[in-house]
Amino acid sequence: MKVFLQAVFGQILLNGYLLWRGRQALPPERKWRMPFVLLFVVEWTLYFAGYFFHNLLPDSLLIPILYVCITWYIASMYLVMGLLPAEVIMLTDRWWKWCPQTVRTHRQRIKRCFFLCLVAGVTVLMIDAHRRAVCPVVTHVYLHIPKAVEGRDSMRVALMCDMHFGEFSGKKQAQRMVSLCNAQRPDLILLGGDLIDYESLIAEQLHLEEDLQQLTAPLGVYLILGNHEYRANRHAKRRWMEKTGGVLLVDSVVMPDSTFYLVGRDDAINPKRAALHTLMKELDLSKPVLVLDHQPVSLNEIMMNHADLGLHGHTHNGQLWPYRLPLRLVYECVYGYWRKGHAQFYVSSGIGYAGAPYRTGTCSELVMLHITFDRP
Repeated sequence: MKVFLQAVFGQILLNGYLLWRGRQALPPERKWRMPFVLLFVVEWTLYFAGYFFHNLLPDSLLIPILYVCITWYIASMYLVMGLLPAEVIMLTDRWWKWCPQTVRTHRQRIKRCFFLCLVAGVTVLMIDAHRRAVCPVVTHVYLHIPKAVEGRDSMRVALMCDMHFGEFSGKKQAQRMVSLCNAQRPDLILLGGDLIDYESLIAEQLHLEEDLQQLTAPLGVYLILGNHEYRANRHAKRRWMEKTGGVLLVDSVVMPDSTFYLVGRDDAINPKRAALHTLMKELDLSKPVLVLDHQPVSLNEIMMNHADLGLHGHTHNGQLWPYRLPLRLVYECVYGYWRKGHAQFYVSSGIGYAGAPYRTGTCSELVMLHITFDRP
């Protein structure tokens, strides 16, 4: 919802540009141009109806408006990206006249074909982006912790981050995630924060906690807070998370059994969260130490305190290309396996999605960690 409200300038600028260039590419007859203009009028009407009256509209009307407008907003970004190279070609040709005469002679026909091909390409891209978002894959990660563990030589850990239950992710997605996770038969299940997208109302109305209660693992289910849990009605979110059947860890240390430690950190958005050295000061470091921390911002801290494995989410691996590129300037590891000193890390792209259900250049994933230990 918040992203939807902040997209007003993009709606005006992107749509205005596409309307301008699209009308130029279409034949001049009214039977072609009028439906094209009407498409933009309808989209703008829907968007500004949702923008100005979102507090008055029922969910049954607001959610479809959100879905249509955010879908179009994402598609319009890729349409504009596709048009920009053509703008550069036309501009440079105007200065240096480097295009062949044949191109200039058939410019209007080429412009029309290019625009139609671009629309078709972006349509295919959006269909694939939706599939990548709503059909999570299972990513198998094999790693070794060089510590002897009495009575255990391996462990299977399921990591699910960034579910983002809300307007676009509800009952069907929750059941799909639970079914996929249970099918892997993990020893331990970790939910790495951002279970709720913005408000907890939809998760409460749909009783999604009942679906999460179906998660089963011999060593239990543990969950932590993410930055989205600190948005809007954060106390209601925390009460809802405590009903999911898992153990909520907020700057807490537990031993699911006697063989290893699990440290669940509060989210980094809380400036008062406990330091990792405080949480680990009484731990027996001859045992493996797993740190579950939503944002991958404390890699050095995990390494310096001699924890063995840091598990993170938050980045979504960019979710929509090219957002992954600027993320590399913010995070040391944006996605995947990472090693620093003796410490190992995995940053998940998330099993859900923020906002509308689309991913380009990345996939929703359930991470299965196959961890082995030294034999005693």
